[in-house]
Amino acid sequence: MKNYIDKVNTLLESFPYIKEFYGTTIVIKYGGNAMTDAELKKSFAKDLVLLKYVGINPVVVHGGGPQIDDILKKVGKESKRERGLRVTDEETMSYVEMVLVGQVNKEIVNNINLAGGKAVGLSGKDGNLIIAEKIFHQVDGEKIDIGLVGTAKEINAGLLRILEKDRYIPVIAPVGVDVLGNTYNINADTVAGKVAAALKAEKLILLTDVEGVKIKGDLASTMTKAQISKYIEDGDISGGMIPKTDCCVEALLGGVKKTYIIDGRVLHAVLLEIFTDAGIGTEIIN
Repeated sequence: MKNYIDKVNTLLESFPYIKEFYGTTIVIKYGGNAMTDAELKKSFAKDLVLLKYVGINPVVVHGGGPQIDDILKKVGKESKRERGLRVTDEETMSYVEMVLVGQVNKEIVNNINLAGGKAVGLSGKDGNLIIAEKIFHQVDGEKIDIGLVGTAKEINAGLLRILEKDRYIPVIAPVGVDVLGNTYNINADTVAGKVAAALKAEKLILLTDVEGVKIKGDLASTMTKAQISKYIEDGDISGGMIPKTDCCVEALLGGVKKTYIIDGRVLHAVLLEIFTDAGIGTEIIN
């Protein structure tokens, strides 16, 4: 009997959060080990379906760096990066689009559908969802061309709202197109932040392969925008965590209420963050 009572208590703990977030949108950046481990993939899909059934609208933006690396290795093409961004010539872009849109995206959609949900896979080309703009590296004031790499300049939020209204879960590959029809590879964190801002999402959640943001070895449960700027300046936040925290800050500036960086290696990490008192990972707020 105690086990059943514990289950009821868990439901009761989640009830205030279900009530609070009913009808809201939550954008989730899906990447890292959560995309490659079979058990984690299934649990993530179930999490999304549960969110939809209790009246919360999840929107997924996914990465796919390791999968792209694998296909480039198979075809004998070298993977090059400049400051964390993939150097993307036309040939590389064709493989990036093939893997992100044709392989990774459809696998996620299939997993959600098998879990009892209704998912729709999209790239930035669908309904002009992501209008992109080419970016350059700046090194000592000089522009460095890294190919077909862009940023998300504009998001067609109307298309996503239509899908939400019809009870679909949008799954977005971070490939955009500019006004001339050129295709661009875009960082998935950047796209997730822009999508969250365009939808005025309640939450933006970034799934990573670390516990959250650590300062001098200790996990920070809550941080503000001002603290992040200071920690980056002091070197306490560095490397790959900088673009993730920057993404969260930009989303907050765009109208997102709260942002999170959490450990995607934990089963049902999304539900733990949304529906429990303690939560997991790092919360970044205004």
